[in-house]
Amino acid sequence: MGIDLQPIGEIDSDVLTGISAGLVSAFGNPVRIKPAIGVPESSYVPDRNQYLADLILTVLKTHQKADRRLLGVADINIYSQGLNFVFGQADYHNRIGVISLTLLKQENYGLPGDLALLIERAQKEAVHELGHTFGLGHCQDGTCVMHFSNSLIDTDVKKVYFCRRCQPKLVL
Repeated sequence: MGIDLQPIGEIDSDVLTGISAGLVSAFGNPVRIKPAIGVPESSYVPDRNQYLADLILTVLKTHQKADRRLLGVADINIYSQGLNFVFGQADYHNRIGVISLTLLKQENYGLPGDLALLIERAQKEAVHELGHTFGLGHCQDGTCVMHFSNSLIDTDVKKVYFCRRCQPKLVL
């Protein structure tokens, strides 16, 4: 089963290529980068000035091929019900996920941009969200890619690969 990367809005091609390489390394499945789709404005919540990840997943479902997993990559601030923000979200049953680059960027914290760091962070979040679609839950090991990132520090601490407990549970 292959993986499709679905850019949502304009996404830097170097970032997409970097995410793709991380997914191939983690899962061993071929990755295709699809043509970009527009940001689903129906997912925008004006009161929060954010986009609801669940609604983005609903739109992504319409772009998915039956025999492939799909990961949307957006550069918008996303959240999930009950949380202030999320770096990504997955739908296990439909084998789709979405990640946001916005809060992974150094520039959003008053620091100079760092493309290599952005790609590393995006790879971790991409592998994490697709890990859910391959049957994995959150891991207590803070260095495992399946550890829940409650902050950017959590993302920076974890590795881009699965720990020794999660790797055997991966249903490829």
